[in-house]
Order: sequence, then C-alpha cells, then structure tokens
Amino acid sequence: MFGNDTVVFQFTGPFGVRVDVGQSLAMLVLFIVVLSGGNLVSSLIFATMLVLAIFLHEFGHAWACIVQGAPVRRVMLFGGGGFCEPARSTTRYQSELIIAMGPIVNLALWALCSIAVKTIWSAEALPSEAMRQFASYLYMFGFLNLSLFIFNLIPVQPLDGGKLLHLLLLRFLKPGVAHRTAGVIGLAMAIAWIPAMFFVYATYGWVLFFMPSMPAHYRMARGQLA
Repeated sequence: MFGNDTVVFQFTGPFGVRVDVGQSLAMLVLFIVVLSGGNLVSSLIFATMLVLAIFLHEFGHAWACIVQGAPVRRVMLFGGGGFCEPARSTTRYQSELIIAMGPIVNLALWALCSIAVKTIWSAEALPSEAMRQFASYLYMFGFLNLSLFIFNLIPVQPLDGGKLLHLLLLRFLKPGVAHRTAGVIGLAMAIAWIPAMFFVYATYGWVLFFMPSMPAHYRMARGQLA
C-alpha cells in the first residue's frame, strides 16, 4: 500500500544517510489528531514520539549496515512505519544484525526511559509539576518503544520478526524447508491477526494499519516466492 508513497520531504540524517518522508506519514499524524478527541497538544506530542521512535528504529538498521561496510541508499518514513534500504545486497549473517538492530534500539530506549522515570520518582524530594509531566512523557515514549519492539518481532513478513525467523531457520534447515516453515508460521499468525486487531482496538483503542498478507504466506508455505 505504501510501497510507492510520494516523497514530500527529504533531509540528511545521522551518518549522512538520506531520509525520505512519504505523504502518508502526514495522513497518519492527522488520523492520530482526529482520534484524540480534541486534545491537539497531547495528540501532536504522541504523534511526534511515535515518529521519533520509528525514525530511531530505522537508524538502528542503518547503523548496522554501516558498521558492516554496507552503504545505505536511504531511510524511508511513511504512514505504515519505515524501512532502511541498503545500497547493495548483504550476506545472510550481515542481514541478521541489520534486521535485529531496529528492535534492539527500541528495547534500549524503553530501558533508558524506564530508568529515567524510576530515578525521577525515587528522588528524596517530591518531583515538581514540570518533572512529573516530563516523567509522564518519558513513560509514554518508553511504552511506545516497547510496543514497537514487541510488534516488530511478530513472525510475519515483512516485519523484522518474520525476516529474522526465516534467517534463523536457515541456520538449521535446508533453504526450501526453512522457507516453507517460515511460511506456515507466518500464515498462522496472519490468520490470528484479524481477531487480534479487534482485541487491540477494544482494549487499547489502537488501530493497526498493518495487515500481513495471507496469500504471500500461503505461497511461502507451498515453497513459492512470497
């Protein structure tokens, strides 16, 4: 859906990597504001935190590319998340670190935010109103990063979890068997995704814009290309 998203803004990010911003990202921010129920400031802060968490996630991938000698063509941010595009193909073992580093960054950010929040509230003096507000923002940012970490490790294509599962299976199984096994697991998760979407919306009020492809995983399960 977002693969051919129109680039509306471009800038140079960390490590000199080009960052493209798709127009669907603005649609995502607008959607968050509309669902906020009128609290514009809070919804914009939440949207900024979400975009920042995705941005740092993708630059985790970019960093892993660069330290392994693989140049990065660009990082793309769009309404469905983002992706890091290496300028050349990478080996299987390089890909493992590249893919894993995005979720690792989110997990590290959650840990840092949790430590900071605990430090603020464990101080001998009661935190000021400004510090309490700051702690609440840190908690929210940490929760967002933990959510992205868990979400991205779900073993479906094209999420990081699906790619990592396939790569790890290739360490122990023949390529054809690994491909079909990853497809079977991904297909089961894709089927379970539909009731999970309703559960997440009913429990947290979150709308999942991503839907794993059942036909693609079915083709993988049959040994065909996704």
